[in-house]
This record gives sequence, structure tokens and C-alpha cells, in this order.
Amino acid sequence: MSRKALIITDGTKSIETLAKPIKNALAGFSVNILPADKFAGNDLLPADIFFLGAEKPYPQSFSYLVELLAHINLAPRKCAVFSTNQKTLKWLSGILKDCEASLGDTLLSLDGSYQESDINKWIKGLVK
Repeated sequence: MSRKALIITDGTKSIETLAKPIKNALAGFSVNILPADKFAGNDLLPADIFFLGAEKPYPQSFSYLVELLAHINLAPRKCAVFSTNQKTLKWLSGILKDCEASLGDTLLSLDGSYQESDINKWIKGLVK
């Protein structure tokens, strides 16, 4: 059976751009990329690992997701966050505390650019 990964984004261009190489680096996973405003709770349940990406803290599209994460236990499921903004990484990490998912290293791309080798290394560290 294939492992499953879910990437939830705020739908902004810079985050969607980062989500694509993350998906490509998840070899051996069936990967679904969803904008947060299209996300439903049952999208998360089959995922072995999930990722949250946003450009700025508190995007309106994350309202439902934030509420869900405050009331669901995802221990010991792996997850990670990515952004183009350091404050957003902190915010994304914070919304995961109540769900007890196993938060891995974060990925920061200040200018929205990335090195494929950096993303591959990041993913390897998460799925080991």
C-alpha cells in the first residue's frame, strides 16, 4: 500500500510554487496538494505525513483547519511547515501544538526561491 502525504496551502502563488517541489521530493508517496479553503477534515485522516504552507500568519483560508487542529489528536503522525516568512513558520508550528502531531524541521524560503537539493534533504530528514 502506498504511503500518503497531504500538502495544505494558503493558495498564494509563492506557497503553491514551493509545494510543487515538495510533492516531487516525496518519492514513494501518493501526494495531494489542497488549498486550505478546499480542505475537509477527512482529507487529513488517511495522510501518513502532512505539510502546512502559508505566506503570512492567520490567513482566512486556514480558519477551519486551525479549529480542527485544536480538537483532533494526530499523535504520532509526522508533519512539517513551510513558508516565505519566519513569523508564519512560528504561527504554523503553534497551531499544531494541540493536535500533538510530530513536527519536523521547518522550511523557510525568504524570497520564494528554493534549491531542489535543499528540499530533497529536508524531506529525507522528515520521512526517515
